[in-house]
Amino acid sequence: MIVLGLTGSIGMGKSTTAQMFAEEGAWVHDADETVHRLYAQGGEAVGPVGSAFPDALKDGAIDRQALAAELAADPGALRRLEAIVHPLVARSRDTFIDNARKTGARVVVLDVPLLFETGGEQVLDAVVVVSAPHDVQRRRVMERPGMTAERLDALVARQTPDAEKRARADFVVDTGQGLNHARAQVRQILATVSDPAWRPARHLAGPREPSH
Repeated sequence: MIVLGLTGSIGMGKSTTAQMFAEEGAWVHDADETVHRLYAQGGEAVGPVGSAFPDALKDGAIDRQALAAELAADPGALRRLEAIVHPLVARSRDTFIDNARKTGARVVVLDVPLLFETGGEQVLDAVVVVSAPHDVQRRRVMERPGMTAERLDALVARQTPDAEKRARADFVVDTGQGLNHARAQVRQILATVSDPAWRPARHLAGPREPSH
């Protein structure tokens, strides 16, 4: 079974590309969706995150806007949050991979927004970076409700530059030329990694195991 990492900066079309992989038969694990589930009522992160950030706990769930305000006010808060949430996301991911392997899945795609920023690429067979020209990216993001140029610049500053992501990628999906072009690239990637002659270039010494 091949495990691919899918990442890309804000506004590049990563979510749409992830959906394309799913439509082509790949198992796709969405890290952002997992966090949403962990923060919802009954989610595993509600208790520990609520204890660490009481103002973010509302009606038995974590309010992401309130949490973001706390993170903005305290430079050390993000590290504390990550120490709580990352292990929970990792456990969800590893269970997902195990289930996919048991069912005979050929390709698993891990949709991780901050893949390079967290060092997650080290346990993958290959990394797919979703990219688009800068002007396309900026136009897409600025069309989102409540987005400002200042907020966009702050979000981009937290992420590894697109040029660096592309340089570190095994495959790049360019979404700047339309959906059909992007889908063709997704299909080509799946065809490449499904070829028995293809060999991952990212194997660590010894067998690769999901990280915990």
